[in-house]
Amino acid sequence: MSVQVGPCKDTGAGGVTVVTLDRPERLNAIDLGMVGELQDVWRQLRFDDSVRAVVLTGAGERAFCTGLDRDAVVPQPDSPYMADDPLLRVGPKANDLWKPVIAAVRGAACGGAFYLLGECDFLVADTTATFFDPHTTYGMVSAYEAVLMAQMMPHGEAARTALMGTAERMSARRAHDIGLVTELTEPGEALAAATAAASVIAEYPTEAVQGTVRALWAAKEVSVAQGFAQAPHLVALGNLPGGRQAELFRARRREFRVR
Repeated sequence: MSVQVGPCKDTGAGGVTVVTLDRPERLNAIDLGMVGELQDVWRQLRFDDSVRAVVLTGAGERAFCTGLDRDAVVPQPDSPYMADDPLLRVGPKANDLWKPVIAAVRGAACGGAFYLLGECDFLVADTTATFFDPHTTYGMVSAYEAVLMAQMMPHGEAARTALMGTAERMSARRAHDIGLVTELTEPGEALAAATAAASVIAEYPTEAVQGTVRALWAAKEVSVAQGFAQAPHLVALGNLPGGRQAELFRARRREFRVR
């Protein structure tokens, strides 16, 4: 199993469950198996009344999530009018879960990780966390990711993150300064801090909490839907052929600036 679900062992917080992306050897990159597991987890949590708040994190110290696994083979229909993006189905909101979900971020969060972060209600991170979007470096349009980032941070910060590619990473401190991250912790303490916040929320009346989550998402879902409607066309027009993307990936620079 590449997704683990269970209570937080450190706190034993009642009503809180922790969902862990568990592929640390692949920096918690999402393969098609993990897509299916995440869908199943979110849908099961809809029916588990004992779970009133959720914490989402990644296993290991190096990464929260690095997006879609580059070795994943995603079959595509032979039609210019249809495209399959499996990451559109990995988030809690996409699976109709309206319980609060808090992200606990340690290490790198990049690219397709924003499909998950963009559907969390708020983020807690430790000082090792970094955020970046590699798409443009490899000749790919950052479309869905950019739409979600634009809901989570000021426009200039979202634009810089999407356009600078692998040359630059946003530090946890900068992310906290701009409001992307709501709480900054010492290394290794983000999960405990996120669980502590979730445990407070889990004590409140369920209907009021879930209604508030739904209201907050309603405030931005029209913008997300409109942006997503444009995304397939922008990707089709702007993405380089797969072979050329692979060449750029192999030739990418290894050094980067953290700001």
